[in-house]
Amino acid sequence: MDTSDDSLARGAAAGDRDAFAALIERHYDRIFRLAWRMTGSRTEAEDLAQDICAALPAKLRGWRGDALFTTWLYRVVVNAAHDLRRRQSVRNRAALGWGDWELARQDEVQEARAAQEWLVAAMTALPVELRDTVALVLGEEMTQAEAAAVLGLAEGTVAWRMSEVRKRLKAVARKEART
Repeated sequence: MDTSDDSLARGAAAGDRDAFAALIERHYDRIFRLAWRMTGSRTEAEDLAQDICAALPAKLRGWRGDALFTTWLYRVVVNAAHDLRRRQSVRNRAALGWGDWELARQDEVQEARAAQEWLVAAMTALPVELRDTVALVLGEEMTQAEAAAVLGLAEGTVAWRMSEVRKRLKAVARKEART
């Protein structure tokens, strides 16, 4: 005699692998068909059916047997399909926002790259001694006193050079803005 769904479900909930295998064998096509009808996609239905089957052992522990097993199983499939739709909706909304964020990020990267290229070009136009001073103070993050010691200069000379660099870079920027 065929074992009832209720008996198999109770056995599967208690950890009986054979009972679980029999339930899956008996109801997999039903799970898949409903998932396909609800998703409209064979691929999504296959994924959803596999996810449901993987989660079924834990879900069976909560099955009380108040309704027919098949009624309960249909509810599990419907809930899983609804959850899938919600996740897809959230992902789609996030993807739309992500695209905007990525475009803004790319603009920022491009602006930073352009600023870096401008700075490199402007720096190469400076006399070597000013470039050396900037390389130590800004590039190596040395204090003016440390840069002065490395360059063998007075700290005041390093301060003057940094002031001169700022003045010259501002002049280049103003000149480019006019053209």
